[in-house]
Amino acid sequence: MSILEVAVLPVIPGQEAEFQAAFAQAQKIISSMHGYIRHDLQRCIEVPNQYLLLVEWETLADHTEGFRGSAEYQSWKALLHHFYDPFPVVEHYEAIDWEGNYGTT
Repeated sequence: MSILEVAVLPVIPGQEAEFQAAFAQAQKIISSMHGYIRHDLQRCIEVPNQYLLLVEWETLADHTEGFRGSAEYQSWKALLHHFYDPFPVVEHYEAIDWEGNYGTT
């Protein structure tokens, strides 16, 4: 069962185009990481400087330890983190097993 990373990204107003250009580069970094499955970035209609990033990982550790502990993460940070105000909250979700079992992460 995979893990879904969910981050609401509040980009500084007026910097949306620059953020999207930087993300085009940054997505190459994250997609090369161990445990990465896929990602999607969406822009909010009501709040155009807000984005939703969804990343699917094989395990929670692939994101929290593998990616965040990597040299590649430093490049990710350099490309993207200066666009956020405030800094995003990142949460992780697991699918519900409708047979009544809970995740095993």
